Amino acid sequence: MRTRNTDKELLVKNKAIDMLVKHGFDGFSMNKLAKDCGISVATLYIYYQDKDDLIQKIGAEISQNFLASTFSDFSPNMSFADGLRIQWQNRARFSLTYPNEVAYHEMIRFSPFGDTILRETVKTFKEVMSLFLRNAIDNGELKQVTPEVFWSVAYGPLYTLLRFHSQGQGLGGNPFQFSDHVMEDALQMVLKALKP
Repeated sequence: MRTRNTDKELLVKNKAIDMLVKHGFDGFSMNKLAKDCGISVATLYIYYQDKDDLIQKIGAEISQNFLASTFSDFSPNMSFADGLRIQWQNRARFSLTYPNEVAYHEMIRFSPFGDTILRETVKTFKEVMSLFLRNAIDNGELKQVTPEVFWSVAYGPLYTLLRFHSQGQGLGGNPFQFSDHVMEDALQMVLKALKP
């Protein structure tokens, strides 16, 4: 039996993410991936059982990394403003550092693989965030709204700014670059909107 080569495994993973983001599920195959990596198709099967296994394992790893990054230096016992600021900073840093992984994560969320891949991370995310939001409501820092309204108001502006940044332009085609200053301006508006 052939042994795993961690450098090749990393190459396969990175090329798979690139290919899936650029070409989607329909434009992706193990043969194309092997050719792009300069390896045999048989080598892929050292790391993954099949195409679905590859998509799921990479998706699960990205999801776990994104969750760990989101909760870095965060505690559900923080004040609402401090906790949301930490999450914005963490989410922005991950998105700017790993744009292909974020695109892959978004693609996976709304695919047939989404439920399987995200089941564990969503469970952990809900547990931590439920405690954070309950504390914020109990402390009079957050008005009670539906989860969908909260998500749209609390994170929608951040992801819109990050999308403008990835496109290199804002509304009307004006040049746009994400910055801490821009993020803080938007965060202050969000905090004000969610205050009771």
